[in-house]
Amino acid sequence: MRNFLLSCLTLLLLFHRSAAAQMYSTADPFAHTFSIVARDPATGEMAVAVQSHWFSVGTSVSWGEAGVGMVATQSFTNKSFGPRGLALLKSGKSAQQALDELLLNDEGRDVRQVAILDNQGRVATHTGKKCVDMAGHQQGNQFSVQANMMLNATVWPAMAKAYEQNARLPLAERVLAALDAAQAAGGDIRGRQSAALLVVRGTATEGPWADRLVDLRVEDHAAPLVELRRLLRLQRAYDHMNAGDLAVEKNDMPTAINEYQAAEKMFPQNLEMKYWHAITLANKQQVPAALALLRPIFKQEPNWRVLTQRLPKVGLLTVTDAELKQILAL
Repeated sequence: MRNFLLSCLTLLLLFHRSAAAQMYSTADPFAHTFSIVARDPATGEMAVAVQSHWFSVGTSVSWGEAGVGMVATQSFTNKSFGPRGLALLKSGKSAQQALDELLLNDEGRDVRQVAILDNQGRVATHTGKKCVDMAGHQQGNQFSVQANMMLNATVWPAMAKAYEQNARLPLAERVLAALDAAQAAGGDIRGRQSAALLVVRGTATEGPWADRLVDLRVEDHAAPLVELRRLLRLQRAYDHMNAGDLAVEKNDMPTAINEYQAAEKMFPQNLEMKYWHAITLANKQQVPAALALLRPIFKQEPNWRVLTQRLPKVGLLTVTDAELKQILAL
């Protein structure tokens, strides 16, 4: 009896694989997941965010380009929908026209879930009739939420509600609020593993290096959304550091100090933020203030003192010999 049941199970698996082979490429992952694509009407920024019980979901589901749009391709994922969808948008097609063209000759359309957002905020969404329950999507003002293989059918409505209720937040934090709501409503029936967040400018500038405002991924984690939010907060802190450096270049020390302090307040255990703040103060002839910051840093990690010795050679520390000696004596 046991052998008979095993044989039946094997035949069923073979049938499933044979049928499914007509729907997807073996190179594409089964990214059953929940995601959001959205545009901020005030800034023009566009975002796509996703969480799944699948390794490195961001490398499969989320695609975007400044001044063009965003794509989320999931369920039995067709990765080509990302770059192809963006190319169609770039050619002048609307989100709906791009989606229609992608699905037209796709034999696996019934198992696909796809959302496209164009640079005007228009959205188009497709949930195939053979996506694994619970599956569905909901559109709103310049956004779409979509999910499949969820624990229940409240997930995507919860996402839409959270996104709409957090309009005061920056776009990155706003789409994360939608993901948090999805998880709180039950999320992926299999659990959690990875997440990703991509935010681009509404208008292209000199290149992707300047146009990708946020590009963060959590590849494998017990609580990927918690980690993703931590990474976003860390990026915000480093944004303050960069703003402080810019203020120093403009000789605006009050602004520089405020920016550095804002960064350090967000991550008080980060020695590097405090260190470069101190070096900047020393370079601006505020050595006593620099000494106060450097003393606990050197005590906690002596290698920062070694690094300090090397900075004058490359012009990153421009104090007098006497001041340098005072710094290294801490």
